[in-house]
Amino acid sequence: MNDIYDVIIIGGGIVGGMTARFLSRYRLNILLIEKEADICMGTTSANTALIHAGYDPLPGTLKARYNVAGNALWDTLSCELGFKFRRQGDYVVALNQDDVFALLVLKDQGKQNGVPGLEMIAGEEMRRRYPMINPDVVMAMWSPTAGICDPFMANIAAVENAIQNGVEVMLETEFHDFIFEDRRIIGIKTSRGDFHCRWVVNAAGLYADEVMHKAGVRPEFHIKPRRGEYYILDQADFPLDTCLFPTPSTGGKGIVVTNSVHGNVVIGPTSHLIDDKENRSVTPEGLDEVINGARKLIPSLNLKPIISLFAGLRAYGNASCPTPGIDYGHDFIVEVCKDVQGLVNLGGIESPGLTSAPAIALEVVELLKEAGEPLVEKKDWNPIRQARPRFEDLSHHERAELIAKDPRYGRVVCRCETVTEGEIIAEIHAPLPARTYDAIKRRTWLGTGRCLGGFDMPRVVAILARELGVSPLEVSKKGNGSAFLTGITKEQAEVKNDD
Repeated sequence: MNDIYDVIIIGGGIVGGMTARFLSRYRLNILLIEKEADICMGTTSANTALIHAGYDPLPGTLKARYNVAGNALWDTLSCELGFKFRRQGDYVVALNQDDVFALLVLKDQGKQNGVPGLEMIAGEEMRRRYPMINPDVVMAMWSPTAGICDPFMANIAAVENAIQNGVEVMLETEFHDFIFEDRRIIGIKTSRGDFHCRWVVNAAGLYADEVMHKAGVRPEFHIKPRRGEYYILDQADFPLDTCLFPTPSTGGKGIVVTNSVHGNVVIGPTSHLIDDKENRSVTPEGLDEVINGARKLIPSLNLKPIISLFAGLRAYGNASCPTPGIDYGHDFIVEVCKDVQGLVNLGGIESPGLTSAPAIALEVVELLKEAGEPLVEKKDWNPIRQARPRFEDLSHHERAELIAKDPRYGRVVCRCETVTEGEIIAEIHAPLPARTYDAIKRRTWLGTGRCLGGFDMPRVVAILARELGVSPLEVSKKGNGSAFLTGITKEQAEVKNDD
């Protein structure tokens, strides 16, 4: 591990991960730090997994610019990095004449933003396409460029590809402060020591404002977490092949009913500002709001298919749009800081942050070039990250071939999602190793079916302990403070003493 770098990236979410991946193309010594036990544990880990078309952001904002530019990159990224992405389109549903007016506004915004293919669909046609939809539907707007993805693997794959191209990653490494030389940043102080650099990229998500304030810049900028609560429905009991939005309000895009690349249906999110940046609890009131909102789109929705629930936090910032003449707060911040040298700020990256992430990352490259950083491309840069086998997706012949090479792929550990021991071991020894239960869950989708890990958890703990060479007592769910086991049973202790 070095202590001198060209670029240090703070934050291992989708924005930091994509930035590391695109910067790895150049002859730079890069370090990415993440305070958690794995990447993709913040906003990226708890969202609707939608790749937005770009009709929702107000024209002229950075959100609009990076949304549309980012949307166009996802086909190539999914092929190069080996994660699931489906460009299936979405619908915004109008249930009355006021909603129809809102659709016309959205369509006009989409046209100004450069969103292709927007089309109005009559209510009768929507009822024909989706018989379960609210019969009061008057009209809908169809957007063919919208999509769904696996946000976990998009984030993980980007960081793995960055590692394969020379980027160093330090987990459980918390940013504390900057090291200055006059008004130039020359390094950072962390929980694992000091590291020097020429550039720091602030991709700290919910904490991007606090990083800025440590640099003495943008004291007026503050991030409040906007909590969104969700339900996940069993794919067998509630099939859906599209994404349905209500018409948006001042509070956001509203309660969405959407499918996912894993086959489940997701409903949510709520949108409520809170004070605690770590409070991901769900509430009875929020969950009721999710159900009631979803039933406005699909009245027949019931509670039977619900198999899980969760909450995520979005980085709701108070930055104004940089375009003169546009009065619109809560835009992204994407900038080379003018008040101190050596700092790139990426702040307030809420929705459509997932969609925008690759475009923001490419903008960081351009900003560094404009700031005079001599970016020289590597001749051996490899944009391809080979996906590891997913047993459930293979044909019978492909499964037999894989088991013949490695019998561990023939031992199913998670029955609901058909995840094998071979897959788990592959993730533990991947370029970005999975060292906790949740890290394996994000990569393989085990523990997300009907039993929610009730069958696989003891086996996964045993596999992690064996492969990492640690005691089962040291295996955790998500890192420090989340160990599964606290001690051995009396019977085991007596056996051990007898030995």
